[in-house]
Amino acid sequence: MSSEHSVFENLQQLRLSGMREALKKVLVTPDMVTLPIIDILAFLTCEEIQYKSQKKRERLFKAAKLKQGQACVENIDYLAKRGIDKGYLATLINGEWITRNQFLLITGPTGVGKSWIACALANQAIKLNFSVLYKRFNLLMEELAIAHRDGSLPRLRSGLAKYKLLVLDDWAMAPLNDLNRQDLLELIEERVESGSLIITTQLPVSKWHEYIGEPTLADAIMDRIIHRAHRLELHGESMRKSYKTVKEGKI
Repeated sequence: MSSEHSVFENLQQLRLSGMREALKKVLVTPDMVTLPIIDILAFLTCEEIQYKSQKKRERLFKAAKLKQGQACVENIDYLAKRGIDKGYLATLINGEWITRNQFLLITGPTGVGKSWIACALANQAIKLNFSVLYKRFNLLMEELAIAHRDGSLPRLRSGLAKYKLLVLDDWAMAPLNDLNRQDLLELIEERVESGSLIITTQLPVSKWHEYIGEPTLADAIMDRIIHRAHRLELHGESMRKSYKTVKEGKI
């Protein structure tokens, strides 16, 4: 077995696929082969780091299960009159609020792009190497209720907790019962300690207390949400009316 073949085999066993592919480039590029060994090593290690980063982002994206997987912050339409301030949104795009375990509330009428923007920001979070999970709010409440019955609640809560950013889409589309309220409080409490949250809803924040229902739990839930939340209040006509906007993947 040649030395060259042995090196490639060793890199494969060490799971250094990025470095392995980079070495192939070096060997077929005369100008690179003649570089000092330290420069070649610098190139190989940089390629490996980039390879691992890309693979990590691919895993994070797959795990996130975003409703609008193609949504990205570069395609946000600032010309549409929806109340989006480009400067303010830039402070959300940088991801600092996620690092600080803060929340984001996106409110507005149907069709103005709440879910799309939430997914775009979630996609941006993935690019910043944050773990993300998208959930429809009502379906998550159903999952929690089932977990209570079959004994899988600790596993479900543990699974949710491992994601740095949780997207709860379509908040307040169905009434809450006592079990939902308690689960919601536990979920928000977990987020306060170790993660961030995006909530999208048609219901104005001023009506959330009434929606939650039970005054004591509503106070506790609202207190934990409001004091650490950024707000993006959208308005205007439905973006779905614009065929060109939808076709170009912008909203």
